[in-house]
Amino acid sequence: MGQSIVQLQNAFIFQNKECILKEVNIDVLPGEFVFLIGKTGTGKSSLIKTLYADLPLQEGAGSIADYDLSSIRQKDIPFLRRKLGVVFQDFKLLPDRSIFDNLQFVLKATGWKGKSEISTRVTEVLTEVGMNAIEHKYPFELSGGEQQRVAIARALLNTPQIIIADEPTGNLDPQTSLEIMEVFQKLHQQGMTVLMATHDYNMIVKFPGKILRCDEGTVYEVVQQKQA
Repeated sequence: MGQSIVQLQNAFIFQNKECILKEVNIDVLPGEFVFLIGKTGTGKSSLIKTLYADLPLQEGAGSIADYDLSSIRQKDIPFLRRKLGVVFQDFKLLPDRSIFDNLQFVLKATGWKGKSEISTRVTEVLTEVGMNAIEHKYPFELSGGEQQRVAIARALLNTPQIIIADEPTGNLDPQTSLEIMEVFQKLHQQGMTVLMATHDYNMIVKFPGKILRCDEGTVYEVVQQKQA
């Protein structure tokens, strides 16, 4: 499907046999920063779950990171997810493991073997999000913003083609949200493709990008007015 990292063509998104979004057409090119906006319950999360193959694409065509979403086999889903970095609202860190062990767990699960390579990679991604020197701490010892930085570091471990973030600032106060958005912006400036679901309209004004809106059962692009 061409050079797009994400493409949906006339896609219908279902959750529990109910059609949530219909006739969805999306094109995300390498290096784009794309906001997915819309009120709670308009289908943002269902769309994102379809993109990382948590929900099957039952109707229409779709691809992400060179995988065909309409025909992907169960055994290929882990390989697809290695090409994606997914960041959630609630961090999803393992509470009984240190930050180092949280990240090491992901690397080992995705085929990394060498201790020194694992250790180096963990340090690299934590440094990238401004969280070096906390490897020995546990999630409960960190603030929400710090935990989200670790979650972003975890998403970067396998050098993904795209980061998909589902309401990554949803549990954070405004100042911390701004700092987390700056982390995403820095990654984007380094060439990372980012697709972010959010209902925080302040962020869309401060951090311009392409805007897709979920509304009334479909998705369409919003053209931003240039500020004077």
